[in-house]
Amino acid sequence: MKFTIFSTNWCAYCKYAKDLLKSRGISFEEINLDEKAMTREDLFNLTGGRTVPQIMMDGKPIGGFEDLQNLDSEGILKP
Repeated sequence: MKFTIFSTNWCAYCKYAKDLLKSRGISFEEINLDEKAMTREDLFNLTGGRTVPQIMMDGKPIGGFEDLQNLDSEGILKP
């Protein structure tokens, strides 16, 4: 599984998402909107969401932190 997290420096749920993946031994790519020339419109076009975090699994949008937690509860998050 390949994960990408779209985040910002100030987002607590972005940190929670990264911490959850790290705790499961899952690597991910982080795209920080504060550091990239990316707008919320760009984010929406890629993920269908305008808020952060937006998380993609294997190139498909899965949603935000709560959606990631649901995958974890279902036992899907494995290294």
